[in-house]
Amino acid sequence: MAKKNKKNINEMSFLDHLEELRWLLVRSSAAILIGGVVAYFFNEFIFQTIIFGPMKGDFVTYQFFCDLANKYDLDKSFCDPTLNFSIQNTEIEGQVSLLVWTCITAGFIISFPYILLQFWNFISPALYKKEKRNAVKFIVISSLLFFLGVGFGYFVLTPLSLNFLSTFSVSDVIKNDINVNSYIGTVKTTTLATGLVFELPIIIYFLSTLGLVTPAFLREYRKWSYVVILIIAAIVTPPDVISQIIVTIPLVILYEASIFISAFITNKNKKTETTT
Repeated sequence: MAKKNKKNINEMSFLDHLEELRWLLVRSSAAILIGGVVAYFFNEFIFQTIIFGPMKGDFVTYQFFCDLANKYDLDKSFCDPTLNFSIQNTEIEGQVSLLVWTCITAGFIISFPYILLQFWNFISPALYKKEKRNAVKFIVISSLLFFLGVGFGYFVLTPLSLNFLSTFSVSDVIKNDINVNSYIGTVKTTTLATGLVFELPIIIYFLSTLGLVTPAFLREYRKWSYVVILIIAAIVTPPDVISQIIVTIPLVILYEASIFISAFITNKNKKTETTT
């Protein structure tokens, strides 16, 4: 069997790879810091409009679900959302730390396409000639999926989660005085986690290329994945089917797209092995 041809790959030692990885981290960190500095000049907008936006009754998501409820005679809890908690800071340096880490998080989101470029440059020596030509597609598609996930996490999952968590109570005796770090941590974690979850098709692409994931494996665990998705949707949404569908559909599409991508890559690898 002939060896697969790769494009002018220089032999690199383990230390050489570590050096490349170090510079990847350095350049990515520098990009995040630059993005954080840019975010600092817009910190009032970031806090008042973006981060604390889901606390306001006129937030776009609540208005959307309210209009939906009025149109189809569904649960109308979002027509007058009352988030049953107040936010407080309990540490003397808390707000300074909050500003710094929020700007860094914003810097990560802003610089994500550049970080992807650095990641691509790191792995490209191990790719084939045809695969190397897909750099632009990889960066564009991955960035698009990430920003779609961030938008979905912020506009859908975050307000739904806040509404659920703020109205949940085990006793009327307990009053919700939420630490500001807890609130912003919930917003950031939900938003970033969803952005990374939307990278699932890209992750499956690389895992399938390496032979670590197969479409048969994804199909075998499809029903369990759907159960998890439905449970998440049922927890964070109002008790009506339409709201649950709105949350469920994008996640199901991502999983099915991942199966399709894995099948395509697996078949492609089999054909390559047959012709070599």
